[in-house]
Amino acid sequence: MMLLKNYSDCLSLALIPLGVWSIVANILLYFPNGDSMYASNNQLTNYVWYFEGICFGGIMMLIVAIVLLLVDYYQCCIPSCGGRKNRGMNCSRLGSPVFALLGVMFAGYSLTISSLALVQGPYCRTGSGWEYPFQNTAGGYLNQYSSWSACLEPINVVAWNVILFSLLITLSGLQVIICLAKAIYDVCTICNGTHSVMIQVNNALTCYL
Repeated sequence: MMLLKNYSDCLSLALIPLGVWSIVANILLYFPNGDSMYASNNQLTNYVWYFEGICFGGIMMLIVAIVLLLVDYYQCCIPSCGGRKNRGMNCSRLGSPVFALLGVMFAGYSLTISSLALVQGPYCRTGSGWEYPFQNTAGGYLNQYSSWSACLEPINVVAWNVILFSLLITLSGLQVIICLAKAIYDVCTICNGTHSVMIQVNNALTCYL
């Protein structure tokens, strides 16, 4: 049982560095090659302004992780029918699957937006002006490295976006997996606790009758 609890704690703790890295990756998208001029001139891909890594994959995920850790740490017990406390089921754990599923939603949002941004490609200056030169390629530009030179400004913006959005996809994908695993674990824990309560009630009724 202690091993399972440690497993649950590790799942919640793993969300913290993933959330921090999501924030960092999203912030870097605002400064291609370390230049802030493009952000101030609104010359960045539109999906950057959805704050998928900063807000949903970052801040909201950190809140979810903290709540899950607090639920695992502060476990209150509900009284059984005989007036004694039952430690098989914790009422504080009832909200844990809810927050874990919220984490799935937040990470899923970040995963979806980052994937759409990667498929669309960066907003950059070409010979025809500022545009999305790879918007109609359905992500085919990712394997056509020679076409990346179509973006004249910011320099190396294609590689910059591909690396960072790919990182956000990886981070949010891991967050989805972890939150799903956490939700399943907590649901199983609640079901096992409920089963133990029912057995105790049945035994008490049998002895009384």
